[in-house]
Amino acid sequence: MQPFAVARLPRIEFGPGRRALLPERVRAFGDRALLFTGARTVERDPAVAALLQSLERAGIAFERIRIDGEPSPEQVDGIVAGHRDAGVDVVVAIGGGSVLDAAKAVAGLLRVGDSVMDYLEGVGPEKTYRGPAVPFIALPTTAGTGSEATKNAVLSRQGPDGFKKSFRDERLVAQWAIVDPDLLAGCPPALIAANGMDALTQLIESYVSLRHGPFTDALAVSGLRAARDGLLAWYQGGADAAEGRTRMAYAALLSGITLAQAGLGSVHGLASPLGAFFPIPHGVACGTLVAAATRVNIAALEAREPDHPALARYARLGEILCARRMRDPAAARTALLDWLEDLTGRLDLPPLAAHGVGAADLDRIVAHSRGSSMKTNPIVLTDAEIRAILEARLG
Repeated sequence: MQPFAVARLPRIEFGPGRRALLPERVRAFGDRALLFTGARTVERDPAVAALLQSLERAGIAFERIRIDGEPSPEQVDGIVAGHRDAGVDVVVAIGGGSVLDAAKAVAGLLRVGDSVMDYLEGVGPEKTYRGPAVPFIALPTTAGTGSEATKNAVLSRQGPDGFKKSFRDERLVAQWAIVDPDLLAGCPPALIAANGMDALTQLIESYVSLRHGPFTDALAVSGLRAARDGLLAWYQGGADAAEGRTRMAYAALLSGITLAQAGLGSVHGLASPLGAFFPIPHGVACGTLVAAATRVNIAALEAREPDHPALARYARLGEILCARRMRDPAAARTALLDWLEDLTGRLDLPPLAAHGVGAADLDRIVAHSRGSSMKTNPIVLTDAEIRAILEARLG
């Protein structure tokens, strides 16, 4: 068995009703919390409102910070400046990936005092982060990014000179990840589709990543089976929706663990500039590109590296997601591509043009796509190949 290393993970509580553990977990760190939620999470979700009331009954004082959209460095710095002297014992995030990322970054800086720009990869001085971080507790309300299990806080500045970069360090990993599928019950279908495809993409990309290993392989396969059986069931509603929701909460959690250990690939390499330059949600970018990117990756491997082990891994993905054994690896890869194309259509994921991306923008997107995610793609793609991914989903 090949050697591998496992980076720090949060302590995890998973299952329906686990949110009731939050007051006890918070009290272990103190009685003053900084609480992050979505802009309308509490008003929209009675379960979250009840959770906040349970904190009050436990004697925990908290100030609520509302995050609307993807967090920016300026927003994080402003929150840190306003609460640096507030005696915060613990940071709690109840929300989707953007909420968790904002809270994670703030928890990392409250006791340090620096600007988050000092630590963002590729845009600042990239100082070495030495902490300490305020303890952080994450409760996801969507099944997508897996941020509850990662060391990454992804921040964006949108516009022509925009960027989407990570503040990352193992000290930022949550002390506790409380994953309660019941907190996902209020997700609308479009959010289920986009975030679910993000989780699926993360599992696929970590499985074929250059840094994959036996630990991440086992988790990725388990997560892929859960996503295969859960995503459409949850999206379509009906009798199996609750079980599908639980499967997707599990798949998203595992996708966060595997991406943190193994890295990602070309889809996330492209999602970064797309999210920086255009108002396209991260899950939508991943979901609309994953079939096209997988097709281009396989074609590039077959043309230039036909003996590359990633081709066998793509064939295995076809077997896992189609739930059947196939003798012919090429047929298994074709089945994988057909499955992904069909899922993209059934989830009604929009093309890039729906978010303002045009043919004239493609060269700029390609030029900014070679960040850390692209470095673990199973093959180095040419600019033309990266452009072909975008062209396939332009509109």
